[in-house]
Amino acid sequence: MMRNFETIVYEKENNVAYITLNRPQALNVYNIQMRDELYQAWSAIKDDSGIKVAVLKGAGEKAFCAGADLGEFLTAPSPTVARQVRWERDIWGLFLNLPQPIIAALHGYVLGSGVEMALCCDIRVASEDTQFGLPEVGLGIIPAAGATQTLPRTVSRAKALDMMLTGRLISAKEAFDINLVNGVVTKAKLLSTVEQIARQIASFDPMAIRSIKQAVVRGLDLTLPQGLELERKLASLLLQSRAS
Repeated sequence: MMRNFETIVYEKENNVAYITLNRPQALNVYNIQMRDELYQAWSAIKDDSGIKVAVLKGAGEKAFCAGADLGEFLTAPSPTVARQVRWERDIWGLFLNLPQPIIAALHGYVLGSGVEMALCCDIRVASEDTQFGLPEVGLGIIPAAGATQTLPRTVSRAKALDMMLTGRLISAKEAFDINLVNGVVTKAKLLSTVEQIARQIASFDPMAIRSIKQAVVRGLDLTLPQGLELERKLASLLLQSRAS
């Protein structure tokens, strides 16, 4: 199955959905059209009970995503229109609340919004050539697609501030050392490694997969007693579903 988009490719094979950022001539830079098309694709995945796991990757040899098209996003419409558009197209909220696990296959340049997209994923695998960076400070702006919140929750406050305040690039090895990525492989093995992880996850019970993700993601914003109560409720619902 494949849907027709201009800036992304959306495919579904068995129980796995694949989204490919498809602007390789522009290093897969994130623009308004890509935002809207990603919103449609993630919405389709969220509503598809047959999809157990999703994979996000970038087309071409040079980049997963080299950031956002600031010429579009910084030419802001009126505040009223901007608020309405954000309400209708809250891509980052949709991304973060997807019930299925998302695996990111990262290569080349992963900058700005590329890092922020990767941080919305649950498992991140990078090829050895990957370079990560949040260069917004050098442009007099801040990361505004969640990185100020998602990055410190992933790599620690100190490491997050180091990346955001200096704007420096970090290698795949350093990204692994600070827990930004789960693993680093050769570029030749990147897609096969990610597909193997996706197939393994897809082989398990879909309700168990979604419950584990929900328990971890929601639980991190709760106190320990609240998180344990959430875990108990989800475990109970799973047992009830199997008994019925």
